[in-house]
Amino acid sequence: MALLRSYVVFALISTIIPVMTLAKDFVVGDEKGWTINFNYQAWAQGKDFRVGDKLVFNYPVGAHTVFKVNGTSFQNCIKPPANEALTSGNDEIVLATPGRKWYICGVGKHCEIAGQKLFITVQPQSSSPSPAKAPSTVQMQSMPYSSKAIKDTVNYQLFFGVLAALVTLSLAF
Repeated sequence: MALLRSYVVFALISTIIPVMTLAKDFVVGDEKGWTINFNYQAWAQGKDFRVGDKLVFNYPVGAHTVFKVNGTSFQNCIKPPANEALTSGNDEIVLATPGRKWYICGVGKHCEIAGQKLFITVQPQSSSPSPAKAPSTVQMQSMPYSSKAIKDTVNYQLFFGVLAALVTLSLAF
């Protein structure tokens, strides 16, 4: 019986601990998306970007592009080769390493004149989960895109982790 309880405890811990990752999806520009004449530096201010988080650039296909650039290219709006552009209209970039990250639009003068560029600093992955943020007051229906501005991916993972733990418990007793 003690061995069975040890197994159950181990199963619970091994199921729940991995799902405690709080990677977040940040929709760049929130409901405005990736567009011209928007202050992306103000948007990024106060946000805690971490390794594992994802940036989502939403925009009408053909209207904009997303280029990852270095600091000099960011300052001078220098576009990389066209084959490096992200163009899907729903581009997702996983923040894989800590440090400074720069993104610009390569269409026309969107970067130079309309300020369509984003600079963020990515922090190392947190060793302990941060408290969950309160839900956004902007409702999903009012957003022109299908993704919330910020969502915790832990919700689905935690649900299935708890479900697996409950199944394991019910089989154990």
